[in-house]
Amino acid sequence: METKKRSASLDRRGIALSAQYLGAAAVWGASFLFIKVAIDGLSPAQVVLGRLVFGALVLTMIMLVTRRRWPRGLRVWSHLTAIGAIMCVAPFLLFSWAAQYLPSGLSSIYNATTPIATMLLALAILPDERLTKIKTAGLFVAAGGVILVAAPWDAIADTTNGMFFWAQLACLGGTTCYGLGFSYTRRFVRGYSYDAITVSASQIGAGAVIILLLTPFIGMSPVSLTPGIVGSVIVLGGIGTGIAYVWYTNVINAWGAPSASTVTYLTPITGILLGVLILGETILWNQVVGGIIVVLAILVGQGRLRPPHNSRAEQLTRRSAEDVPILR
Repeated sequence: METKKRSASLDRRGIALSAQYLGAAAVWGASFLFIKVAIDGLSPAQVVLGRLVFGALVLTMIMLVTRRRWPRGLRVWSHLTAIGAIMCVAPFLLFSWAAQYLPSGLSSIYNATTPIATMLLALAILPDERLTKIKTAGLFVAAGGVILVAAPWDAIADTTNGMFFWAQLACLGGTTCYGLGFSYTRRFVRGYSYDAITVSASQIGAGAVIILLLTPFIGMSPVSLTPGIVGSVIVLGGIGTGIAYVWYTNVINAWGAPSASTVTYLTPITGILLGVLILGETILWNQVVGGIIVVLAILVGQGRLRPPHNSRAEQLTRRSAEDVPILR
């Protein structure tokens, strides 16, 4: 009887974890839809302000309810503030600005290049990272996928939409910020004994303070609010930048980082479907195929498309993949 109860409890926990995993993928994939809706009545800075403020409020509530202690010390807060600027303020501004000119589904495809940007920046910043054959193959495959998605030949032929090309570069700039932030976190914050929720609440709170200070200079344009815009900002911040990260942390703790990181492969699917079904967006064949190639590049770069080896190089590749969190 006790064994049956334990088995039933494990089954319920497994279902709950699967629901949190799928919930995080759905919310993060939908975040590009919410940005697209919100940008109709708000400036990019105002979207980011609402997103970070609501996210900070939700995570602060979680900190208080769970009685977690906030980090202490000027040094750790300087690192967390830098991460908040690099991983929250800068990429959120870039993706919000790009949403004025790009379909939300296309933005979600570019967001899937985050692990590749992380790999590149880790090679440049972290002394223990090495360029293995697998990583090299992954980077070349990813470059082909990004070129196919961007379709620069169309941009050259079409001179009527000059911002389309720059908006795509802005998305790549956003994923570069994520990659830089992950590498920075691994190098300067990894040694501290703070859990993921504490680090997330601190960096998002710091990001909210930064955008509050910047808003009088870059975010004072007229505001046009509708229920859809208000709801999008609340969901984008409170759930996408708040609760979903707690879900993802629970999945990491139960399944491990490699399995949890596969949520990256699901977010473009959600983003594309919602963009097509709700906003009536059109996604071209090259964007879908290019996105698939990017996902394959991630699998190659992380060593998941070849038999496991026990070499030092392969261990470094796997460890790099395990250290990459996801924050949307």
